[in-house]
Amino acid sequence: MLYRFIDLFAGIGGIRTAFEPYGECVFSCEWDVKAQETYEANFGHKPVGDIRTVNEKEIPDHDILLAGFPCQPFSIAGVSKKKSLGRKHGFLDETQGTLFFDIARIIKEKQPQAFLLENVKNLRSHDKGNTFKVIKKVLEDLGYTVYSEVINARGLVPQNRERIYIVGFKKPLKFEFPIIPKEGPPLHTILEENVEEKYTLSDKLWNYLQAYKEKHAKKGNGFGYGLADLNSYSRTLSARYYKDGSEILIPQGEGKNPRKLTPRECARLQGFPDSFKIVVSNTAAYKQFGNSVAVPVVSLIAERVVQAIERDELLEEKLEEGRTCDKIIRSV
Repeated sequence: MLYRFIDLFAGIGGIRTAFEPYGECVFSCEWDVKAQETYEANFGHKPVGDIRTVNEKEIPDHDILLAGFPCQPFSIAGVSKKKSLGRKHGFLDETQGTLFFDIARIIKEKQPQAFLLENVKNLRSHDKGNTFKVIKKVLEDLGYTVYSEVINARGLVPQNRERIYIVGFKKPLKFEFPIIPKEGPPLHTILEENVEEKYTLSDKLWNYLQAYKEKHAKKGNGFGYGLADLNSYSRTLSARYYKDGSEILIPQGEGKNPRKLTPRECARLQGFPDSFKIVVSNTAAYKQFGNSVAVPVVSLIAERVVQAIERDELLEEKLEEGRTCDKIIRSV
């Protein structure tokens, strides 16, 4: 069976790439203009812009909602006060003004069979846990059985990258997240053979980064550049990589300064195929891949989501903590 899905906060389409084997994307939304360019070059259509202006009633019907949404602060602290004043409260009020609100209103209107949301690991602890508490409550109040897990991608790509994945089903379906290997491919497997000299750090920048690290080391801080072990995995690729590449530097042997990853290597580090088109400037590409998901992780989750829908096995008992199942895979 093929499934209709929508791609919200789509970025450059990493989550979509993972779900494409299972169906058709019928709607996408992404506000960043440069990301829209990359998305259109690879998928043949330009995403809608600001999700806040999208009428949920006009979104096509779909089976699965996908969203790599930004984390914004909100709290349920004001609910009791609103009750005392006789004012309405609920998911619309609790999340108003946040981008998660837009996901909630679309889910409420379209009632997809399932959803997958992705965010930074720290979503769990943000605002002393209140942010995640609201998110779970909202999704459960909308009638969904919710599972969440923090997964490290480094067993599939050579990068230490922890993200939280939230899966929900309209039916109380049995679901288990995939087991990710602890050890994955080494960093040297994603490197290009011939790299232009422009990616090598200048003497000025390299001297600055070394001095900066030394200064903080004397204070007992771990700030500074990261010289990667080519036989292991890298630090987390971030959207700021375009600035100086300091979190992941590639050694080039004695007498030569280290270099930055190329945009294509960043794409590989996130698990994108080499057929994925990079049509923007290096600066924009670094930001886009730094903000993206690790595609192989989402691919395994996508497979499990589809399997759960097709098996249609219902939970026999209520899950602990309402209808939510949480699990954390910690770094080792």
